[in-house]
Amino acid sequence: MQARFNFAKASPEAYKAVAALEQYVQGSGLERRFIHLIKLRASQINGCAYCVDMHVKEARHDGLSEQWINLMCVWRESPVYDAKERALLGWVDAVTRIAETGAPDADFEALKAQFTEEAITKITVAIGAINVWNRLAVGFRSQHPIDKPAQAA
Repeated sequence: MQARFNFAKASPEAYKAVAALEQYVQGSGLERRFIHLIKLRASQINGCAYCVDMHVKEARHDGLSEQWINLMCVWRESPVYDAKERALLGWVDAVTRIAETGAPDADFEALKAQFTEEAITKITVAIGAINVWNRLAVGFRSQHPIDKPAQAA
């Protein structure tokens, strides 16, 4: 796979607008673990290798466990996520796949039982933001960096 072009260079104004939305998400007051959860799960659903790579590394850097990170793609099958995280994961899945799901009432009610309307709004904006990034990265074939292989001891 090869990058199609650098969208940030092609339209700095468009990039700046998406980056401003990202800046809002980062300063929204949502817990860091929830932001990591939103970004990683949506990126998994959207098949965005660039973003999955980035958000796994960021989640590790912020101290989230390998198990928490690794099992996110099968979250429904794992008890590692608490009730808030599970409600949030359900909403990320529903909103990221909105054309298929229509954002079901059951997913919304599970989220509403755990979060305020203000938090739900911020969560949904964060889901929208990562979906924009995913569409840019996948659409233009952004390439994630290749890490140096670990050396055997």
